[in-house]
Amino acid sequence: MKELTHYINGAHVKGTSGRFSDVYNPATGEVQAKCPLANAEELEAAVQAAQAAQPKWAATNPQRRARVMMKFVGLLNRDMDKLAEALSAEHGKTFPDAKGDVQRGLEVVEYCIGAPELLKGEYTDGAGPGIDMYSMRQPLGVTAGITPFNFPAMIPMWMFAPAIACGNAFILKPSERDPSVPLMLAELMEEAGLPKGILQVVNGDKEAVDAILYHDVIQSIGFVGSTPIAEYIYGTGCSQGKRVQCFGGAKNHMIIMPDADLDQAADALIGAGYGAAGERCMAISVAVPVGEETADKLIEKLVPRIEALKVGPYTSGDDVDYGPVVTAAAKANIERLVQSGIDAGAELVVDGRGFSLQGYEDGFFVGPHLFDRVTPDMEIYQKEIFGPVLSTVRAASYEEALKLAMDHEMGNGTAIFTRDGDAARDFASRVNVGMIGINVPIPVPLAYHTFGGWKKSVFGDLNQHGPDAFKFYTRTKTVTSRWPSGIKEGGEFNFKPME
Repeated sequence: MKELTHYINGAHVKGTSGRFSDVYNPATGEVQAKCPLANAEELEAAVQAAQAAQPKWAATNPQRRARVMMKFVGLLNRDMDKLAEALSAEHGKTFPDAKGDVQRGLEVVEYCIGAPELLKGEYTDGAGPGIDMYSMRQPLGVTAGITPFNFPAMIPMWMFAPAIACGNAFILKPSERDPSVPLMLAELMEEAGLPKGILQVVNGDKEAVDAILYHDVIQSIGFVGSTPIAEYIYGTGCSQGKRVQCFGGAKNHMIIMPDADLDQAADALIGAGYGAAGERCMAISVAVPVGEETADKLIEKLVPRIEALKVGPYTSGDDVDYGPVVTAAAKANIERLVQSGIDAGAELVVDGRGFSLQGYEDGFFVGPHLFDRVTPDMEIYQKEIFGPVLSTVRAASYEEALKLAMDHEMGNGTAIFTRDGDAARDFASRVNVGMIGINVPIPVPLAYHTFGGWKKSVFGDLNQHGPDAFKFYTRTKTVTSRWPSGIKEGGEFNFKPME
């Protein structure tokens, strides 16, 4: 049995707490590794190393820090397949999807190469009589991130790349379900030239999280996960005087207008609803066709596409559409929510229950499901399922469809499919959701814009990556400077008149 480690001060360190978590192969259901769960003493060792290393790193000029990011990008490209293989083996997502996970993180690292420009302050000459004013963006010190299982490469890089580019040290607490890729990323960062102690990986569960929350050296915390945990981390972290940004759950709606290209919309729903087995915070889990005719035609187009989906392990090739979910507990929760939809009276148009894959009967595979005539009072509408389950809620009008997205407590992402520019513009302007797609099903912004939802999908006032990341991981210091007037006469170089 493989025993994983922490990564502290430039070295792999065995766990000393005596507690471990099983890391599964989701395709077979077999335990493939043990992940150590850190206690407060193990976290303390990482904090001390980070605290010792950070001042010298902060004093390194931004251009030299950016060069580490440049080298890291090259190493990510070099090891792309190796990283994707490790990611697929622990998470279960397909190999192309795993490479996409790494790629979207890499793009944020590329953005961070621009740190010298992004960290520039402001200057006002002559703000008053003999007074100049200028501002500086300075690093926070030791920072930390708590990341989820569903993007074990992308989200850690979304956090640690800007934090480190700003001159901070960073302690990463990844998901204990798939921790191998974060450990590999830490190794690659040091190969790229990052000093030891600046990026460290401490595996753990709530004990490690609480140690981070209550440690007075750690200045900021980033989190991505479920809304209840996001609320807990945000409330606790803020009460400890830390800067905190937390991103929670989602229930993303896609409105399909009567004038939409329904083949395009159906294809978009397949990818956005079932890709990565639905284990994405930006997955479309609610389709909202406007009008009965639109709904009937959409269902008619969706059914054969869903029934043709190929579900299997990543080792079956690149034509697999999605793989298993991450754990047996995740599978059981999805199955419970599916049953709750049936019990509540929703129409199960495509029934994925009882799905079994020959040779992988013990794997955590879930067949694709499609519900029709779901209503807002049902649990499958209210809760994030995080599985390959698409719910259809029929709306009689555009205003009713818009109201559905606006009334839901989650506000991460949403989309509208239409040929009507006025409807699209109105939707983008009015809907109270953070990320909007117009004929784009998963509107994740590129690295130089920011990622963040609204309502109970986010806690904090700054988004991830883009310019907001450089604001989050720095403090602004403003200097007002006045030099008293002194003796200006020194050496004389002019010709004096004869006396």
